[in-house]
Amino acid sequence: MLSPYASWLSPGDNTWQLVAATLVGLMSIPGIAVLYGGIVHKKWVVNTMTMAFTAFASVLIVWVLWAFKMSFGSPINLGPGFLQQFIGHPGPVIDHLGEQLQANIPLVSGIGGMPKFRFPNSTLVYFQFVFAAITPLLFLGSVLGRMSFKAWAIFVPLWTTFIYSVNAFLIWGGGFFAAKGAVDYSGGYVIHLAAGVSGFVAAAVIGPRLRRDREQASPTNLLLVAVGAGILWLGWNGFNGGDPYFAGADAAAAVLNTNLATATALLTWVFMDMFSKHRRPTFLGAINGMIVGLVGITPAAGYVNGWGALAIGFIGSFVVWFSFNKLSTKWIFAKVDDALGVVHTHGVAGLLGGIMTGLFADPKMIVYLGLGKASNVSVKGLFYGHPWQVVLQLMAGLWVIGYSGLGTFVLLKIVKLITPLRFPDDILEIGDLAIHGEQVEPTETATRALGSMHSAE
Repeated sequence: MLSPYASWLSPGDNTWQLVAATLVGLMSIPGIAVLYGGIVHKKWVVNTMTMAFTAFASVLIVWVLWAFKMSFGSPINLGPGFLQQFIGHPGPVIDHLGEQLQANIPLVSGIGGMPKFRFPNSTLVYFQFVFAAITPLLFLGSVLGRMSFKAWAIFVPLWTTFIYSVNAFLIWGGGFFAAKGAVDYSGGYVIHLAAGVSGFVAAAVIGPRLRRDREQASPTNLLLVAVGAGILWLGWNGFNGGDPYFAGADAAAAVLNTNLATATALLTWVFMDMFSKHRRPTFLGAINGMIVGLVGITPAAGYVNGWGALAIGFIGSFVVWFSFNKLSTKWIFAKVDDALGVVHTHGVAGLLGGIMTGLFADPKMIVYLGLGKASNVSVKGLFYGHPWQVVLQLMAGLWVIGYSGLGTFVLLKIVKLITPLRFPDDILEIGDLAIHGEQVEPTETATRALGSMHSAE
């Protein structure tokens, strides 16, 4: 009798992973594109959306041709110790075996001992792709309004190959930090901390927006911001709910914890705004709080219980509020034009979430059930008697900060040898119409301005 299913395939698990991957993909397009497009000045909306969509597409090509195996393949022995577990062998995953064989990764998120996957490799490749794709879209928020489109198109594949893949392998794919026991449930380090640091370094290297653009940085459309933010929040159910890789109890707990932390962080930010010297709750402030909650719970979602999720949401939002509103005006933060404050809402929040995972991880939150002689798989934090977990989390976080920052700096210097990193000032004055020949709301005045510029050339 014929069957559409291999003996190892679970239709339920496969369906959930594909749905979760689609939810995460929606966070990028249209989620991030609409969110950022609503926040930026009107003349940069088309550029923002185009950079988001093209980055999403380019990461997919890089991912299936070599980067997936660099992140989750067998390790290349580059030398002793740390270098033995640094990166995987590159290679394609789009032949018939790569797409239809049973997915298999020995270690994910450092916890080890997981059961065999019950879906095909193509499901795993696509699920991990949407995580890789959203990362450059997040740090796009740091360089909006001045980065050259050509430079962006070259930089994103390079960054995915040499930064994202290394961090993913070291922490998720069975590399050095995974083997030591550091954990990152869904990407607080691999995605958000790396994005925050890389975006900040890129903003520093590329330079600031035009002064007038910085001074007139009011959102184009808060309604679009609300749509993008809502897609981001609910899409995060797939972001964290998909990472146990099985449609079980831990997936459900991760989804609930994600929403608990997010609601707590949003309300905390709003109340902090209300009791600040301006005494006004703002919608953008609520969105910042929402993002901090989502980012903070990401490394911890299935490892902590609901009390831990509430604590992560509150502490993360409380700290990042001060970082975003106070620290941003001091020291190096005041000198770098991080357009949307990505270093705070993703970088600081991701680092805090990773460290707090080491504090609040509850060993009674079972990720995978042990059967027979096998033990249950869980993570134990400091408050449950395992202080070393905090040290492991800090070590992994410091690595991501140092490597992502230095690597971004080097890659941008290489890209600069090929093409300028930023548009010239006359292009920056006009924005979308000069770069793409399109506007979000075409006007006769802007069209004449473009025509005059072309005549002058």
